[in-house]
Amino acid sequence: MSLETAYSGLGRLDRLCYRDTAVHRLDPRAKVVATFLFAVAVVSFPRYEVLSLFPFFLFPVLMAALGDIPAGFIAKKVVAVSPFAVFVGIFNPLFDPSTVAIAPGVAISAGWLSFASILVKFALTVSAALLLIATTSFPGICRGLRRLGLPALFVSQLLFLYRYLFVLMEEAMRVVRARDMRSFGKRGAGMGVFVRIVGTLFLRTVERAERIYGAMLARGFRGDVPSMRRETFRPSDAFFVLVAGGLISLCRFVPVPRMIGYLVRGGTG
Repeated sequence: MSLETAYSGLGRLDRLCYRDTAVHRLDPRAKVVATFLFAVAVVSFPRYEVLSLFPFFLFPVLMAALGDIPAGFIAKKVVAVSPFAVFVGIFNPLFDPSTVAIAPGVAISAGWLSFASILVKFALTVSAALLLIATTSFPGICRGLRRLGLPALFVSQLLFLYRYLFVLMEEAMRVVRARDMRSFGKRGAGMGVFVRIVGTLFLRTVERAERIYGAMLARGFRGDVPSMRRETFRPSDAFFVLVAGGLISLCRFVPVPRMIGYLVRGGTG
């Protein structure tokens, strides 16, 4: 994936938060709490659980549908970052060669089962996080976290990380574009040139950070980023949290796949 493609994807994700839907109009605190409950419920499953996780896909599907968020765009982003999950779990079949029966007469390696569980949990939590950003905006999430009681320093660091990620990517694209204009064919594509580009980018980043910090201090920055927006927690927000919490609890504590299997067998066995 090129820098331009990654930058365009981040920009589109940021633009999606300006849509006017029922999900977008919810208080950021309600969506943050619901997403947090969802992530906790997903990761709380044992490492060999796979089928029990599939009912949780209902939550991101409903959020995407009600928020008018393109499901294909979110799916592409999840796939783009999935190599991290693959790297984490790809060695499980080697370290856990024991077998687990998944059906009468059918047994597979427990390592492959835990690997599949990692991938499903990763897809669920990352898609929920992306939908939270797409329906709230990252500054909105930071406002919600601050009003939920998180320390101002922590929230400010998150906000600056997201804001200056775009600045860093723009700087990197300028450096790479300048390299390409001064190169011919495969010249300028070696490891030595790459190291110099990284060094140049680091120096520019440090210099810009010092200038920005000095400007912020001159404007009265004391560790907190004030906001002019004042959201109120309405009954509709509380209703959303209750419904989301009920759905998440249902998926977590009710064995939906087992019940479906029981009904398919006609209530026998």
